[in-house]
Amino acid sequence: MNEELARVIDSVSKDKGIDKEIILEAVNESVVSAAHKLLKTDPSYKDLECQFNEYNDIELFEFKKVVDDVFDDDMEISLNEARELDPEIQIDEEIGIKLSPSYTRIAIQNARQKIIQKLKEAEAKVIFEEFKSRQGELVNGIVRRIARGSIIVDIGRTEAIIPYEEQVPREYFQPKDRLRAVLLKIEEDKRGTKLVISRSHRDFVESLFKSEVPEIGEGIVQIMGIARDPGGRTKISVSSNDSDIDPVGACVGMRGSRVQNIIQELKGEKIDIVPWSVDIARYACNSLSPARVNKVIMDEGSKAMEVIVDEDQFSLTIGRKGQNVRLASDLLGWEITIKTDTQLKEEQQNVVRLLLTLPKVSEVNANLLFAGGFHTLEDVAFGEMESLKNSSGINDNEDIERIQHAARTALQEKLRNISVDEESEEEETEDKL
Repeated sequence: MNEELARVIDSVSKDKGIDKEIILEAVNESVVSAAHKLLKTDPSYKDLECQFNEYNDIELFEFKKVVDDVFDDDMEISLNEARELDPEIQIDEEIGIKLSPSYTRIAIQNARQKIIQKLKEAEAKVIFEEFKSRQGELVNGIVRRIARGSIIVDIGRTEAIIPYEEQVPREYFQPKDRLRAVLLKIEEDKRGTKLVISRSHRDFVESLFKSEVPEIGEGIVQIMGIARDPGGRTKISVSSNDSDIDPVGACVGMRGSRVQNIIQELKGEKIDIVPWSVDIARYACNSLSPARVNKVIMDEGSKAMEVIVDEDQFSLTIGRKGQNVRLASDLLGWEITIKTDTQLKEEQQNVVRLLLTLPKVSEVNANLLFAGGFHTLEDVAFGEMESLKNSSGINDNEDIERIQHAARTALQEKLRNISVDEESEEEETEDKL
């Protein structure tokens, strides 16, 4: 039993990378605890210790104090008895007395489960210390099994899990398949250390680019943002702090070799690499690629913009199921509305027609207000006076006040009409019932 335990300790130390001293400490603590229970002694009262001898056998010792007159057999030993074990022992010293091998065997047997638990705790600590600094890095592994929708992956020293929500739709793996993923997070609980890896997170794409593009690793090219629809399309914006380096070209690689390697790893997921710009309007145009943009109207206060495109570019700008504009919006952090030139002109005509009903507003003023972002009665009624003056070409404060008053009156009338219409509809419905 002892020799078997010694072999297990050596094996665990090598395979799991746990310091042998930590394992021996766990064994000592577990066996001593089991021995106390076996002997029915109080750990705070009785001192026990286990040691490995030169033959790799565990020996269990109890310590007693050397005295002239023994009053407590459990804690004391006479000098004559002690000197039979150690001729040089003196009064008031402590001596270790080896317990019966049968006691030791039973204590080891009883401590087996606790030793296993202690080793698991030590292993979990080693794994946590090893991987805590590798968060966000790529890991390679082999699929071991699929359990309750999660993929269990052997990554070398331990296993990691890809939960269902971190998997890519329509991407399937079987046991023994090799895969790459990003180490997303490390969780510690009572059962040990849990490594969560992901193939759907945007950090996976970022890690792939870092591994394929040396300029990113060197800090010459920077990833400014990533928006991803896992399994469908990814948009990534990049910039360079070296004017001689084209950030998009560096990511694409010679004849597209670098980006093709990444697309292959992502099982054919499309990737748009766009140049980042400090000019948000230009950045928006780049992000909506491959569509061509005619005009961008921005409201910085609410972080919203209207993007105007030609009729034949509308579907391309929106993308399949709105994917292109959704990813661009995510990349910018702005709300984006797409309109065609025709839609904008119709809207402008309707707004100008509405603004012309206000006093002191000519057609020129109305078009200027529309161009300045005042597209509704609400915009005019509650807009800032200075903004209205600057946009409309009307410099008189009293005229602006009259315009705003008329806009509020028109709004109130509009709301009353809506209420009347709703009441009429309710009465019609009741009559039918």
